[in-house]
Amino acid sequence: MTIAYISHPACRLHDVGSEHPEIPARLDVIEDKLLETGLEFAIRRYDAPAVTRQQLLRVHDPSHVDRIHAQAPPAGLRWLGTDTVMNPHSLEAALHAAGAVVHAVDLVQGGQEGLAFCAVRPPGHHATRAEAQGFCLFNNLAVGVAHALAQYGLHRIAIVDFDVHHGNGTEDIFRDEERVLYCSSFQHPLYPNCDTGIPGRQHVKTALAAGTGGREFRSRIRSEWLQRMDAFRPELIFISAGFDGHWRDEMADLNLTEQDYAWITRELGMLAGRHAAGRIISVLEGGYSLPALAGCVAAHLGALLD
Repeated sequence: MTIAYISHPACRLHDVGSEHPEIPARLDVIEDKLLETGLEFAIRRYDAPAVTRQQLLRVHDPSHVDRIHAQAPPAGLRWLGTDTVMNPHSLEAALHAAGAVVHAVDLVQGGQEGLAFCAVRPPGHHATRAEAQGFCLFNNLAVGVAHALAQYGLHRIAIVDFDVHHGNGTEDIFRDEERVLYCSSFQHPLYPNCDTGIPGRQHVKTALAAGTGGREFRSRIRSEWLQRMDAFRPELIFISAGFDGHWRDEMADLNLTEQDYAWITRELGMLAGRHAAGRIISVLEGGYSLPALAGCVAAHLGALLD
């Protein structure tokens, strides 16, 4: 078995300065780890195409898409808010990051691959229908989910988001979509300071206190996600794969390990085996401690192969 590994050179050109935590070296350390662990021989590489305007408009307002294009700077940096910034290559990177997930859907639904990992940046899960935020320009995963619904007529898609920050953009986009089950775990309180009250009908929000470790994380996932997902019987599973809940990552205060990410990946693999013919598409989100990110991605990909 192999994993489709989808990326694009432009994703490394989105460089907004060494003081910003979302740096190109994130992809470099993953590549190094693939070689070190031998996972390089278990992946099949694909270049991500650019997403089309039509594909973006399934999840974003036209005004948002136009604004991102218009704000791409010809030189230097342009800040879109307190945390989201573009350089002259950021638009190209964002278009290919979203296009990677669309391509993953085509590969998996077309039967060429069963598993896919999109090694892309900028990340996407904070981008709402109408706003770029949280380092995110377009919601990469949401674009892929909408493509799977529209192009392949799927009726039940599950999204699992274990980034340490809640994917408020994904929640916003699929708030009223009954064909999508969205399960998100996140530290609370923490950016984006989302409402943890009663979620939508198809949303499961698992708020974790600072200091939460693997034992409680696994217990909450078992009790709040797995049975719900089994009953939903997803035809395809997407993962917003953020690894900033690792104990070494200074962006937050959870105490997860590589083994915890491997565990949840194996659980999702078993669910996919029961309901989705094993089909899983994983999309890189956060993870800012470079050694931890590399180790977590390797554990994640290894567990997918299990």
